[in-house]
Amino acid sequence: MSRPLLISDCDEVLLHMVVPFRDWLDEAHHIHFDLVHGDWGEALRHKHDGTQVERGHVWNLLNGFFLTEMHRQQPIDGAVEAINRIAEHADVVILTNLMDHHNESRVEQLRAVGIDAPVYTNQGGKGEALARIVERYNPSVAVFVDDLGHQHESVAETLPDVWRLQFVGEPILWQRVQSSQLAHARIDLWHEAEHWITDKLLAGSPAPNIQKEPV
Repeated sequence: MSRPLLISDCDEVLLHMVVPFRDWLDEAHHIHFDLVHGDWGEALRHKHDGTQVERGHVWNLLNGFFLTEMHRQQPIDGAVEAINRIAEHADVVILTNLMDHHNESRVEQLRAVGIDAPVYTNQGGKGEALARIVERYNPSVAVFVDDLGHQHESVAETLPDVWRLQFVGEPILWQRVQSSQLAHARIDLWHEAEHWITDKLLAGSPAPNIQKEPV
């Protein structure tokens, strides 16, 4: 019989990302990162004159961070313990939006903090990647966890019967990240999220369909 399956994002779900990225930008590049600004293309500014960092360069900086600075990322409070307890009765995989050449580094990074799970790298919407993972594992039930609303939309469109939990692990972002209409729940603390995830995995029922309200 197939096991339940948890598919979890990494950055801001298992590991802090924006705060160590902000600190590195300040220390190494003299760039100020306004964490409360929703558009990263406008959130990064050169400290010496306040000018906006070119949008294309933002992605170069992100890639540079993941190439050399992943050691700065520390676990979200309670994440390691919760994931390992869930793994006792379910398969756990990580679906993370990174370039594929970062896959091995992400595996090693997670293993170093105590999470030993398969890692799938992805670019863009996660719906199609998640569909391939579900096809491979053929789970009795699946739960998807991510901080970003558009990823819940992507998964809802592709596999609507997968349970979707929006989780934002960085307290600075709690009031800034809008809750997704297409997530079945929004929980930002692992001691609460673990119970919700475990309940869905053990119950074994598919998720109800959610219709997004018209704007």
